[in-house]
Amino acid sequence: MSNTSKDFDLNALIEAWPSPIISRSEVGTFSGGVLNPRTMANLDSLGKGPGKIMIGNRVCYSTRDLVIWMAKRPRNTKEKINT
Repeated sequence: MSNTSKDFDLNALIEAWPSPIISRSEVGTFSGGVLNPRTMANLDSLGKGPGKIMIGNRVCYSTRDLVIWMAKRPRNTKEKINT
């Protein structure tokens, strides 16, 4: 049985997360290990992240914006290379 992003409602992540924001250091926990904080930092530096929010010296994301960004990410390696 194949599970694709069309089969999984990413909005469930928003509903399960207790806050409207998520710190970069928690993206791995939030995403079930799909996202890595270091990868997010690299994507942010390239302007390809979901849009960061600075709170003090912590980088955070809007939970909703992060989920929307995740839903728009390429689905296979070939697409990632071409982006």
